[in-house]
Amino acid sequence: MFVKTLAEIIDTPSHVRGEAFDSHRLLLASDGLGYSFHDTRIKAGTEQHLHYKNHIETNYCVAGSGSVQEVATGKTWPIGPGTLFVLDQHDAHIVRAESDIHLICVFTPALTGQETHDKDGSYSAADA
Repeated sequence: MFVKTLAEIIDTPSHVRGEAFDSHRLLLASDGLGYSFHDTRIKAGTEQHLHYKNHIETNYCVAGSGSVQEVATGKTWPIGPGTLFVLDQHDAHIVRAESDIHLICVFTPALTGQETHDKDGSYSAADA
């Protein structure tokens, strides 16, 4: 058994920031669990075009509001507290934040913690 706290992650290499997000990567590939676990904030007024070609992602909204759009179909779902959305088919998607959104995210395979989005919004296969 082991225990980690969010406070331990802040301002470490596991605390990754982008223009539209702030991600605390609490569990990573180095933890040996086969998945990674992230506490992520999406900034109000932002739009992110993402496409995890090499990872499956599950997101659970704790706070905030916005939407997620499936690029292939154009279908859009609202995001709010209690909403779970899963990108189980490596779905290209767009996340729009009306207010700050707080998500709990799980990736499989696990992220190393240092991935950055490619120009198409994915992480490289080398990161998988």
